[in-house]
Amino acid sequence: MKIALIVGLSLVGALALVVAVIALVGSRLQSKHSVTRSVLLHQTHTTVYATARDFAAMPKWRPDVRQVEVTQAAEGRVRFREAGKHGAVNYELAEDVTNSRMVTRILDTDLGYSGQWTYTFTPEGANTRVSITEDGEVSNVIFRFLSRYAFGHTSSIDAYLTSLGKQFGETVAPE
Repeated sequence: MKIALIVGLSLVGALALVVAVIALVGSRLQSKHSVTRSVLLHQTHTTVYATARDFAAMPKWRPDVRQVEVTQAAEGRVRFREAGKHGAVNYELAEDVTNSRMVTRILDTDLGYSGQWTYTFTPEGANTRVSITEDGEVSNVIFRFLSRYAFGHTSSIDAYLTSLGKQFGETVAPE
């Protein structure tokens, strides 16, 4: 009984130490980051923009999104709520230049992260270069550590761009 108690307390202590070290390292990392990834799709920029801009249809081609509810704010801006495997997040379409560029911004303030994505749709001959720049901030020090060392700042963009490519029957590798 005594040995089991010592082993149990040792495990709890070791776990607490690991969490403390992760929090310490995370607190020393920069909270803000900016990363850009892109893919080349064999589609016109108008087609790619229309697909990306149709927020309500995202659950059809993004496996990480179960449902999207699109609304309009009092000032006329488009807002949408994505529900997926990691919960729900509220966004606003902060900028929209048809067939060329759009900016979506996270509205929630209690997620431990925030920021915006800037999408550009650049024609390259008959193809389209889709670039997404994430300007993010990770306030939660443990999530900051995980974002940097476990799954990386580009994982969400890479998943989005890969799914966008699959929507057009293309296999892409974000760069």
